[in-house]
Amino acid sequence: MKKIYVIHENETWLIPLRAAFKKYDLPYEEWNIDKMTLDLSEIPPEGVFYNRMSASAHTRDHRYAPEFTNNLLAWLQLHKRKVINGWRALQLEVRKSEQYFALQEFGIKHPKTLIANDVSLIPQLAEKLNQFPFIIKPNRGGKGAGVQMFYSKESLELSIKNNEIGESLDGIWLVQQYIKPADGRITRAEFVGGEFLYAVSIDATGGFQLCPADSCQIGDAFCPATDTGKSSKFSILKDYSNQDLTKYSQFLQKNDIGVGAIEYAEDDQGNKYVYDVNTNTNYNAGAELANGNYKRGMEAIAKHLGQELQQLKKLRRA
Repeated sequence: MKKIYVIHENETWLIPLRAAFKKYDLPYEEWNIDKMTLDLSEIPPEGVFYNRMSASAHTRDHRYAPEFTNNLLAWLQLHKRKVINGWRALQLEVRKSEQYFALQEFGIKHPKTLIANDVSLIPQLAEKLNQFPFIIKPNRGGKGAGVQMFYSKESLELSIKNNEIGESLDGIWLVQQYIKPADGRITRAEFVGGEFLYAVSIDATGGFQLCPADSCQIGDAFCPATDTGKSSKFSILKDYSNQDLTKYSQFLQKNDIGVGAIEYAEDDQGNKYVYDVNTNTNYNAGAELANGNYKRGMEAIAKHLGQELQQLKKLRRA
């Protein structure tokens, strides 16, 4: 029996997706790759595979989950299985620098970014950037992990001296222009199956917590799954318009991202700067409820996967 296979490492994020599968009576199976083996001589089952691997897996003690998923996706590709958010999507999920290279190909504006492969080189990149405040972030983070803002080169150097910077899993660090949102909010444009679903406005004013090193740590401030919906931190925008939506959709499709989101900050001049491409999108139930529940992210994903499964069955019968 052909079914939907969900590749993941976080049970919590699957709860609303399970409910959507049940609602639409869709056959599915979960592949939790926290601890998993793979026999390369075996043939994968037929079906539609949905990759939900996240760059933040290491924050849940699943350090090598993305690396294993990379092998799993190669195996599925070898056998020409239908994968939603395939190998290319995973590369962008775990490599911020490659996101920016890919955005440039489509002429999508992003914050000015410099990269280095050693913490000791970060101060000279900050000097070259010469914009204050500025952001530093690990190439592979997730949920804002390791992202810090500095107001001076001196405060950065002090943090490095005191070993307060943390680590970058792949050794790559990004030094980036800080874009101050004109209204204190950032926007996340959601797409499913190449189609725009809705845009979420996120209150970013509480996204930084001042620390002694004059730097600020972003915790789960930009993770929709962590908000209970009791405040207006997350709100779905009505009558939303953005002339770049078509370009965003083309970008996602070119990079094998069937389900994903584009996050950007808009400055006081109306310039939109994309700072993150999220290929493991989650949705805020509180915001959807406040919006009347007429658009629900996980249900849209379930419908899309169901349509892909139905199409696969038709092709096999032909």
